[in-house]
Amino acid sequence: MRYSIKNIINLRGIYAILWRELITFFRETPRFISSIVSPIIWLFIFGSGLGSSVVIGEIEYQKFIFAGILTQTFLFTSIFYGVYLVWDRRIDLLKSILVSPLSRTTIFLGKLLGGVTISLIESIIVLLLGLLIGIHYTPFTFFAAIVIVILASAIFTAIGLTIGSILDSPEGFQLLSTFILFPLFFLSGALFPLENLPQWLDIITAINPVSYVVDILRGVLIGINHISIVSSFSLILIFLIITSIIGVESFKRMRA
Repeated sequence: MRYSIKNIINLRGIYAILWRELITFFRETPRFISSIVSPIIWLFIFGSGLGSSVVIGEIEYQKFIFAGILTQTFLFTSIFYGVYLVWDRRIDLLKSILVSPLSRTTIFLGKLLGGVTISLIESIIVLLLGLLIGIHYTPFTFFAAIVIVILASAIFTAIGLTIGSILDSPEGFQLLSTFILFPLFFLSGALFPLENLPQWLDIITAINPVSYVVDILRGVLIGINHISIVSSFSLILIFLIITSIIGVESFKRMRA
């Protein structure tokens, strides 16, 4: 039994792939800078500009959208992380990994942890920016936000890797991921209350995993949530299990 598990999941292999992903990330300075500039623009320019004339309940608009901007940070990073799988295929790096003794499950988990770690680094920076707009943390709320970011990043990284394992061109990846990303984000309640949407969109928002991520983060950070935290957390775990299974299966069928 131990032998079979070792063949399925190789911890040293996972670590090696994770380390390679982090080295690549920190070498690409523009990639890191752009991932931080975007939430700053949304939070301090869009948020303060629109926020001067919009108040939702008794909450300032900047604080209301903070959970959404935090989600946007790791959502976009996680899903677009899959495009590097396409590039690895282009330069034949993926082929050398796939012909190694590592199982496809190990490779997927290494890539998944790489995407989650990168998203987490960027999200921590955004969480610290929240102090500038009056978001008050306790050790519990900060830790809870980190846990949610990790789980949600794993969901979206798995989606990005699944897309990357199917497509052969970066252009095709960007087209498909953008087609998925913007509806997920704008129909999540990140920038405005979902109650403002037409009723016929209720089904879409109900099956949108980003809706539950934004809602639970907003509940943890500023105490406003429309779905119970337990329900949102349970649904996030279900989405994580489903996307991980699909991701592993897509890697098993992936061609170099």
